[in-house]
Amino acid sequence: MAAGNFDIHEIEKRMKGAVTSLKGEFGGLRTGRASTSLLDPIMVNTSYGAKMPINQVAAVNTPEPRLITVQVWDKSNLHAVEKAIRESDLGLNPVVDGLTLRLPIPELNQERRQELVKIARKYTEQARVAARNVRKDGMDLIKKLEKDSKIGEDESGKLHTKVQDLTDKTIKEIDALLVSKEQEIMQV
Repeated sequence: MAAGNFDIHEIEKRMKGAVTSLKGEFGGLRTGRASTSLLDPIMVNTSYGAKMPINQVAAVNTPEPRLITVQVWDKSNLHAVEKAIRESDLGLNPVVDGLTLRLPIPELNQERRQELVKIARKYTEQARVAARNVRKDGMDLIKKLEKDSKIGEDESGKLHTKVQDLTDKTIKEIDALLVSKEQEIMQV
């Protein structure tokens, strides 16, 4: 049901994108176990002058349950990778061993768990803002279509309701993801 050039499925797709992005961010928040996805959000300022994801400048492995190794492919990027890891919000302290960085995963204490919950809440708020921005774009388009007489008042009201319902559903899903992640983080 596309009225004018308004497509509710496009709005829904963009809101799902916010949820998918949040799930990816949460994937980087680990609870005391080593995982290669822990380093996924880290971007490295390479010696080539480009900002690249860590998995494009190094091999990331988990040889032990509480250890991540990062094998840097180009020696000139070693310090950039180390700096990117240290400056991330992950609280990891890399140990340089030749071209390999060893990242021992510390046991989570209560303070670190609370820190991770704060980070999770920050990611959640970013996802909520993204969903609200999509809603705003949709509402603005509906108003424009109504103003240009491409849709009537009744159709406009129905579309406003659909966009708001979709937003409410998305925010509810985002909040449920946060509750689940908080429980996972605080579990001892």
